Amino acid sequence: MSQTDDPMVAALLRERAGYVARGLDDRVAAVDEQLALRGYSGEAAPETQEPEGRATPQVQQSTAEGRGRGRGRRASE
Repeated sequence: MSQTDDPMVAALLRERAGYVARGLDDRVAAVDEQLALRGYSGEAAPETQEPEGRATPQVQQSTAEGRGRGRGRRASE
């Protein structure tokens, strides 16, 4: 679980961990600022671990080659 009982701080810590994992340093800094405004003085979530109970889904990307756009044309067209 999070290091705090405040649900907003817990959410910010999860958000921060996601930004760290993706290398979005500017967003990490913005979340750190919000944590400070909410009085969170503890160390932020570890940068090398995912938050407990959460897993980063593996997104499978497909290509659009060989596919038409939308639902296709009607038979009468």
